[in-house]
Amino acid sequence: RMDLDVARSKQRAAQQRSAVAMHRVKVSALVRVMPLSIGESQHLRVLRLGIGTEVRVFDGQGGEASATLVRLDEGGAMLELGEAVVNDRETPQPVTLGVALLKGDKLSDVVRAATELGVSTVQLLQTRHADVQGIGDQKLLRLRRIAAEASKQSRRAVTPEVLAPIVLTHLTLNGQGFLAHPGSTERLTDTLHWETPVTLVSGPEGGFADAEVAALTALGFTAITLGPRILRAETAPLALLGALAATGV
Repeated sequence: RMDLDVARSKQRAAQQRSAVAMHRVKVSALVRVMPLSIGESQHLRVLRLGIGTEVRVFDGQGGEASATLVRLDEGGAMLELGEAVVNDRETPQPVTLGVALLKGDKLSDVVRAATELGVSTVQLLQTRHADVQGIGDQKLLRLRRIAAEASKQSRRAVTPEVLAPIVLTHLTLNGQGFLAHPGSTERLTDTLHWETPVTLVSGPEGGFADAEVAALTALGFTAITLGPRILRAETAPLALLGALAATGV
């Protein structure tokens, strides 16, 4: 009996290692025959994958399956859909991260890490004390590409949406809401539950204005502490998500 259990354990471990080593491909939809984008086709050519190679495909909406490479040439690549795969890397409820607009390339780092930590939506926010009040279309597209690449790297089946900026006071709440606010004594792990969706909000370098905090708390957001130290605006959202990850999901 013990030998059988050990053999099964080794088999499961081998299957997991094989799944991790398998190349992942983002597709627009899980259908019987899937032509790939130019970028994905070029990537497979660089990898020199052979016809008949098995890969994993995901649609960014939670669907994932095995697939077989049936064509790879200068004209493009084609995959044939295989069996569905259960992906257990998503949180029990969707998580939205509301993050204030930041200077330079800081948002790129936040979006990449937030994707790896399980966020399903990134809502960019215009706040009163932010040094930046808007971003261009090209930067928004770049943030979306970063989210797509990070979801592939972290082996998620969901690619987070990165939504165009809205004014903070236009934010709505569905489920639980938490905002990082110095001086609060509440902790995320003392209040969080996984029965409804979760929204986390972090502010700019100058922090939230009092009126913004009042507006969020009136909506039902709970102000929480991230510890006794003052964190940079690009560090605070990751600390929030780290606290979320500490719940084991």
